[in-house]
Amino acid sequence: MNVPLLLARRYLFAKRSTNAINIITGISVLGVSIGTAALILVLSVFNGFEDLLSGLFGYFNPEVKVLPAQGKTFVADSARLAQLRNLPGVWRVSESLEETAMFQHDEAIYFGVLKGVDTEFTSVTGLDSTVVDGRFQLEQDDQNCAVLGAELASKLAVNIHNPISVMRVFMPTDQREGALSSPYRARLLRPAGVFAIQQEYDNQYILTNIAFVRELLAVPDGTVSALEIKGQPNTAWRDLAKRVQATLGSDFVVKDRYQQNEAFFKVMQLEKWMGYAITTLMLVLMAFNTVGALWMIVLDKQRDISMLKSMGATDGMIRRVFLLEGILLTLLGMGIGMALAGMLYWLQKQYGLITIPEGFLVTSYPISMRFTDFLPVTATVLGIGFLASLAPARRAVQVPAFLREE
Repeated sequence: MNVPLLLARRYLFAKRSTNAINIITGISVLGVSIGTAALILVLSVFNGFEDLLSGLFGYFNPEVKVLPAQGKTFVADSARLAQLRNLPGVWRVSESLEETAMFQHDEAIYFGVLKGVDTEFTSVTGLDSTVVDGRFQLEQDDQNCAVLGAELASKLAVNIHNPISVMRVFMPTDQREGALSSPYRARLLRPAGVFAIQQEYDNQYILTNIAFVRELLAVPDGTVSALEIKGQPNTAWRDLAKRVQATLGSDFVVKDRYQQNEAFFKVMQLEKWMGYAITTLMLVLMAFNTVGALWMIVLDKQRDISMLKSMGATDGMIRRVFLLEGILLTLLGMGIGMALAGMLYWLQKQYGLITIPEGFLVTSYPISMRFTDFLPVTATVLGIGFLASLAPARRAVQVPAFLREE
């Protein structure tokens, strides 16, 4: 029989000599509950935003991207493409070629990135599902068409519903026919659609067919700046990236979806754990209620402690009783807090209790609860509860074996 645990459980639920001790204990449990729920919900909200934005990135960035280790472009010959397409786990391979260019529409001029893609691109990324105006069309008859990022389309004042609307693309060139010739090669594009994903892409990208970009850059057929790969269903893109890297060797850099947006995900993780640290500080402040509650319990049970000592209980046993008392009190509050967090999570997912002002991609705060987040929360809350129990347990040890009658 674990006597310290039995006594700690009895003291936690036993009737107190004064009602004030019950109130203080209840406040302590409430504080731990609120702190626990806050920790879980802070992590869940950051998880929700991370999932939302990483999903949006997936509309533009592939699961796996192959880049040249040196230089900006390389030639994707048929043998290399066949090798990749036959690799286990690979479903689609798309060729893309991008370069910074200057765009002009009427009087508006803006710099951005012109990205040429092939017909496999929408299967690899699903960008066509993000078109908010017009349609995803990169060429029609003998015309080269373009799909613009929403913010870039706004800055260029492009009206895609105007059938005679065209914009001019200027690309720098080193092949000048004379001293007075233009340093730019210019071509025309007809706007066909507008996509909206995320500000980084909406503000700078214009997509068209890859043949147009190759002709504008005056590069050979097969020239690409990247190969973009989508894996078969249930294929982990991290494992797929490793297989592609092993196949292509050190002449290429292979990045999975996380590595393509590594800076963003690192900032998200930093913000997530900074929010967690601030909420933990709030829980530390609430832990003073636990110290007060345990201290009052020790004062209320002085006669019991004295009796236990007179019956042979050691200082170590008394210390364990009140350390366990603090842990049980913390576990009670933590259990209530986790249940509260789960209820609020369900309500937010089902009904969107906390909304976001108009103009954002979603109408309510995204939230995603992960099992792995419960591990640091449990360790943090129990650690704070243990530390809060040390001083009251030390005070309990100091109670003498024989109390003087008042």
